[in-house]
Amino acid sequence: MTNQAPLPTTAPAATGGLHSPLSVTSLVLGIASVALGFTLVVPVVGLVLGLVARRREPDGRTMALVGVISSAVMLLGSLAVLLVGLVVAVPVGLLHLLG
Repeated sequence: MTNQAPLPTTAPAATGGLHSPLSVTSLVLGIASVALGFTLVVPVVGLVLGLVARRREPDGRTMALVGVISSAVMLLGSLAVLLVGLVVAVPVGLLHLLG
């Protein structure tokens, strides 16, 4: 017989809890901005929260990075659609008023 410590009979208790809420929120808002289409508010909030989370929450850096990237892509897409819409709509509106 050897002197070995007995094996634990139960699993260790989980420490639980959400350790990086800003990162998770940024990730969810980034995914939501992709799913909801071209909005301006959701990607801006996701981008800001992701940038703050990357500094404050080292455990959630990957989630925050994904949130920042997806929010930034959707924000740029929203701005591009808005710009194209203005470039097309303003001349058409002016032609309608003048003619």
